[in-house]
Formats: sequence, C-alpha cells, structure tokens
Amino acid sequence: MPETKNSQKVVVIDLKGASLGRASSAVAAALRGKNSADFAPNKKAKIKIEIKNLDQLRISDKKAGQKSYKRYSGYPSGLKKITLGELYKKNPKEVFIKAVKGMLPNNKLRRDFIKNIIFS
Repeated sequence: MPETKNSQKVVVIDLKGASLGRASSAVAAALRGKNSADFAPNKKAKIKIEIKNLDQLRISDKKAGQKSYKRYSGYPSGLKKITLGELYKKNPKEVFIKAVKGMLPNNKLRRDFIKNIIFS
C-alpha cells in the first residue's frame, strides 16, 4: 500500500461496474476504520481512500429518475430540486460524496472522514 506523508494508508477502490449504494457503503465503512482491529467509534482512522473510475459507476435508470436532491435558499419559492441523473451528469463526485455522507454518523468526525476521499 502506498503511504502518504503523515503515515496514512492509501486504499485504492475501483468503481468500474459497481452500484452506487454498495460502493458508498464500502467506502464509508473503510473511512471509519471498521475493517481494522483497533476500531473505535470516536476515533478517526488513519486511512485515505482513492476512488478510480467514478464515471463508470452503475446507477439504474429508475433510481436516476426518481431520486432527487433538494436545497432551500431561505427565500419564498426558493426550493431547488435536481434528480440524481441530472446531478450525476453535472458532477459525479458530488453524487458519490452525498451517498457516503448519508452512510456516515452525523457528528463532528464526518467532515474529517469526507476529506480523506481522493478522486483520480
């Protein structure tokens, strides 16, 4: 395994032909360090995940049309909606990060876990 400067292990994951949910759950578990013997839920794992072939991720047509992401600007009629398919065409990295974020605990460590994803 390649090592970074601050002795973090780098794991390369190839997403060619993998489904969005299975790939993001595997990445979320690895980011938390659940596959290591010294796992503790309140500690950051010293691991970086390098993602390859994100553009060849498998998303079903039904999921791409039905799943939608919403954001609200705070103004009247300020609700913006975008489907998974549209967002994936614009920015596949954002789709993958949203999926991984949904599988991580909603606490202060989540921000640090997401920073450990490298796209190549």
